[in-house]
Amino acid sequence: MSKTLQSGTMDPTKMGVGRSIAVLTSGGDAQGMNAAVRATVRVGLYTGASVYFVHEGYQGLVDGGDNIKLATWESVSMMLQLGGTVIGSARCKDFQTREGRMKAAGNLVKLGITNLCVIGGDGSLTGANQFRTDWSELLVDLVKAGKITKDEASKSSHLNIVGMVGSIDNDFCGTDMTIGTDSALHRIIEVVDAITTTAQSHQRTFILEVMGRHCGYLALVTALSCGADWVFIPEMPPDEGWEEHLCRRLADQRGRGCRLNVIIVAEGAMTRAGKPITSDQLKQLVIDRLGFDTRTTVLGHVQRGGTPSAFDRILGSRMGVEAVMALLEATPETPACVVSLSGNQAVRLPLMECVQVTKDVTAAMAEGRFEDAIKLRGKSFENNWNTYKLLAHINPPDVKSNINVAVMNIGAPCAGMNSAVRSAVRIGMIQGHTMLAVHDGFDGLAHGNIEPLSWTNVSGWTGKGGSMLGTKRTLPGKMMEEISFNINKFNIHAMVIIGGFEAFVGGLELVQAREKYEELCIPMVVIPATVSNNVPGSDFSIGADTALNTIVATCDRIKQSAAGTKRRVFIIETMGGYCGYLATMAGMASGADAAYIYEEKFNIKDLELNVEHLVQKMKTTVKRGLILRNENSNAHYTTDFIFNLYSEEGKGVFDCRKNVLGHMQQGGTPTPFDRNFGTKMGAKSVLWLTEKLKTCTRHGRIYANTPDSACLLGMRKRALYFQPLAELKEETDFEHRIPKTQWWLKIRPIMKILAKYNIELDTSEHANMEHVIKKMGHL
Repeated sequence: MSKTLQSGTMDPTKMGVGRSIAVLTSGGDAQGMNAAVRATVRVGLYTGASVYFVHEGYQGLVDGGDNIKLATWESVSMMLQLGGTVIGSARCKDFQTREGRMKAAGNLVKLGITNLCVIGGDGSLTGANQFRTDWSELLVDLVKAGKITKDEASKSSHLNIVGMVGSIDNDFCGTDMTIGTDSALHRIIEVVDAITTTAQSHQRTFILEVMGRHCGYLALVTALSCGADWVFIPEMPPDEGWEEHLCRRLADQRGRGCRLNVIIVAEGAMTRAGKPITSDQLKQLVIDRLGFDTRTTVLGHVQRGGTPSAFDRILGSRMGVEAVMALLEATPETPACVVSLSGNQAVRLPLMECVQVTKDVTAAMAEGRFEDAIKLRGKSFENNWNTYKLLAHINPPDVKSNINVAVMNIGAPCAGMNSAVRSAVRIGMIQGHTMLAVHDGFDGLAHGNIEPLSWTNVSGWTGKGGSMLGTKRTLPGKMMEEISFNINKFNIHAMVIIGGFEAFVGGLELVQAREKYEELCIPMVVIPATVSNNVPGSDFSIGADTALNTIVATCDRIKQSAAGTKRRVFIIETMGGYCGYLATMAGMASGADAAYIYEEKFNIKDLELNVEHLVQKMKTTVKRGLILRNENSNAHYTTDFIFNLYSEEGKGVFDCRKNVLGHMQQGGTPTPFDRNFGTKMGAKSVLWLTEKLKTCTRHGRIYANTPDSACLLGMRKRALYFQPLAELKEETDFEHRIPKTQWWLKIRPIMKILAKYNIELDTSEHANMEHVIKKMGHL
């Protein structure tokens, strides 16, 4: 699929004229399916196409009639925050038969629909591919049977299919995250947090069974996010004699003073011999061998429920846009594809290649090739497994490395900082280092507020918001003398600096002061952690996902209030400094009408245009508006100014209210993404420092003076990279404290299109078709 297919020659608002698209959800429901349906409908309409809902999945396709209905712009309003699927889903036996598929084909031909967007799991997508393969033969039979005319058959001679994977198990290969996975993790973690408090009161062992018949993703990420003692997943059954090992580990943890043990089991967990491992069986084992007070909780369908997380809404919305483009650009030669996210890039993958790799995983598990099964699941699954293995072996070596590593938090607090500290401390101890806590940022380093941390000091930290070490915004510049004195006094050999823009700038100041102070010639690594997501060198920073979910939850409530009162527009101010990430992403996840940010300049004409847009919107059935404004988007067009302007211009049509969200955006318990991201970053940073220390000795002592001995660990597109702080200077706008280029600006047009603005959508950047096998080159 070439990028230049329609760029430049085709107006995106005319791409779909005369075409019809049908959208259906099938198989098990997943949170975020509604976001995908909404985006498919609205982007379809934006391109000029007709869009149809198919109610009740494939059953509706077979039964036809009222099950296939024209969708309108307004019919997908208020859908974004609903879990499940509004258009219904059903398991369908009829569609598996040729007669059923023939009926379905007849229904589509009669309506002139030749583009089908299917949101579901691998079974649903395989069914869609089968339908496409049979299509021309089905039409021949329909003409023979007199159900359709030759003319109708020739007009619908080819069926295009695009799939989006909606499955809470994240069991589809080729996609980093399937729609619903993140929300399911949110539900699980809410339960784990609630259970943790009661278990600690009574010194209990809790066994939690989560969904995942064939895939251990939910269990694995849950185990990482809550620091579980053990996880059982289908891809990697435990070694022989695991019962001994498990009981020894639980007893060890109790011996270290932990009041709580957590074991996570995927429902499809089994032994190497292929026998199921159930939560009841584990409970019996722990009671019989250790006599611990043990409880089991089977989460079941709770995991499918509730409102979709911000990530799933954005994922669904971006996938919907990409799906419509893929359908309209498809030719009879292009294979049926799935649209997916890899890192933060939208990609298209041949559907059957993904299905094949997914089947290969099942085969590998059945044949006992467990290492292969984990590799086939993809890079992200493999990284999670490796991090879990590192952190689960809890016997720090008897031999000390004589290395002291200091850990500190810098800047404003954010959720997820503590999980990065915890994993850094534990990985360091496993490697024999002494881990030192520096309290209150660079201030604490200058004033000697430093103490060693033990293994149990950091237990339970993954689920705690804010900063347990204490954090300050002060930069080290004016305190270099004192800082070097304490690095020397406490014999610090390496530093992990976790924080926001100040952590990056502070790190740079330390590097620049190396010329004057030899004590600063030690390896250091900066881990970006800030709600603003404004640190150069990383697409995401720890804490931004939690803040985003907090904003979106508030916007949902405000929209409900506005929907009740009718004709009301809310103006909401978000944090972020000069960085518009939170305002933009929250705008997309909560269905805002506009999001004002510093990076995209706006003037009074734009504001008037937005007001006029809302005046028109009030004439429809959707009588409410939501406007987001980043706190520093414009010095003169303040939140009050915009509120006054909208109030005056909207007089008699709508009234306005304003909300400044403030510091609630920095609080709250971290989301599963931030816990997991923090855990991986903390672990990776200490492993890197350990390697660096081996190469940085001079005359028997540590001496690191090269640019690559002070790095920032960031996530870029699809992987984690260490980048020298000095190199990142070029990429930074220091005055406004933001990176010079930011990836998320490219997806802002999607928000505007979904809010019914007829703007230019650059179709030249669409994803090429990739190949799964090629992408998974490490097989």
